[in-house]
Amino acid sequence: MRRLSLSSRLALLFAACTAVVSLFAGVLFSRASEAHFVELDQQLLDGKLIGLRRALQDLQSSASEVKLADELSRQADLSLRITGSDGRRWYDSSPRLPATLPQQPGLSTLNDAGTDYRVLQAPLFPDRPDSPQLTLLLDITHHQHFLQRMQHLIWLTVGLSALATALLGAWAARSGLRPLRRMSAVARGVSAQSLNARLPETDMPPELAEMAHHFNAMLGRLDDSFQRLSAFSADIAHELRTPLSNLLTHTQVTLTRPRPIEDYREALHSNLEELQWMAQLVNDMLYLAKADHGLLMPRREPLDLAEEVDALLEFFAPLAEDAQVRLSRDGSAQMEGDRSMLRRALSNLLDNALRFTPAQGEVRVLIVEQPKVLSLTVENTGGGISEDLLPRLFDRFYRADPARHEGSNEHAGLGLAITRSIIRAHGGQIRCESDRGWTRFVIELPRGD
Repeated sequence: MRRLSLSSRLALLFAACTAVVSLFAGVLFSRASEAHFVELDQQLLDGKLIGLRRALQDLQSSASEVKLADELSRQADLSLRITGSDGRRWYDSSPRLPATLPQQPGLSTLNDAGTDYRVLQAPLFPDRPDSPQLTLLLDITHHQHFLQRMQHLIWLTVGLSALATALLGAWAARSGLRPLRRMSAVARGVSAQSLNARLPETDMPPELAEMAHHFNAMLGRLDDSFQRLSAFSADIAHELRTPLSNLLTHTQVTLTRPRPIEDYREALHSNLEELQWMAQLVNDMLYLAKADHGLLMPRREPLDLAEEVDALLEFFAPLAEDAQVRLSRDGSAQMEGDRSMLRRALSNLLDNALRFTPAQGEVRVLIVEQPKVLSLTVENTGGGISEDLLPRLFDRFYRADPARHEGSNEHAGLGLAITRSIIRAHGGQIRCESDRGWTRFVIELPRGD
């Protein structure tokens, strides 16, 4: 069975609400009208009862009959029955009165042969226990017909108002949901080749503006991810094309004619270097793929960051001496983490800093303990990095120096991406800052205590 659309549901809901409210208001009005008629009848009968008692003060007097007839003639729809204290009927003002009447005192309603009566039962002499009983009957058939017509009108109004509200509700819902249909049309047209469509947030109602904003943000993230994925695939092909071309060319040249065994050995050593670089590239890519899928599970072991940094600075000391760069470390802290993973991340940062630090420059490692995080900064002097390039430094295969992008197998542009994956696996964050001749990579790691 086909499910109702949102517009149909809103229209039916509007119609149901209108019908309930109209019915409730109609019932209240009907009850109020009926109570009003009862009150009017009560007042009328009470007034007539006083006049009849005055006219019947002396039942034996002939003047009483004249007064009674005069009193009854003033109200054409009023009838009277007088009965004795023993229940015998003494007098009927009309031969068409019902044979049996209510015996309880006070006001009541009676229907007889299609005629509705308001009946008031009261003693002629209230202070006498054996007083004759007066029964006043007021024909209220016209009242009941009015109430019945009003009830029919109420039902008709409920039906028509529900129908009108359903139609107007459907139109209003369809008009109000037009932004959703527009959003659906944009979503229907989204594909890997067309991710630049956006919803106009300014034209959206407040209830949908936030959804439109998040929808546009989602499209922006998808567009960025697809562009990065496309660039990533192109970069992989580009990085592997050069070593593969070198291997093929070198091998083909070597096999063009017979050569001494030493030439073949030299060719194999050269090919081995290319193959080792390609294997390292593939291993790095697998490492990043594991990080993307949350498969990097660092071990938790107590570490002294000062000792770990000093060990790495000692390892890079010969390279720094050749480049005429000073290395230093300041601060210390204790934490829990994976020693090999953190050493790899710091090695990438130190190697990157040494490569871009000019002669007579300086590379410093600063360790600062803060209340909730440990801050570790690797900074170096140099020309600095443009502010618009800082967000892209951690992209895969990205090199801030275009001169190093071609023909270099030493650095594939994955070091900072791997470093960020390692830091994130430890629950931390890394960012880059560059100003006043210093470039800083700031790592913030959560404290274990």
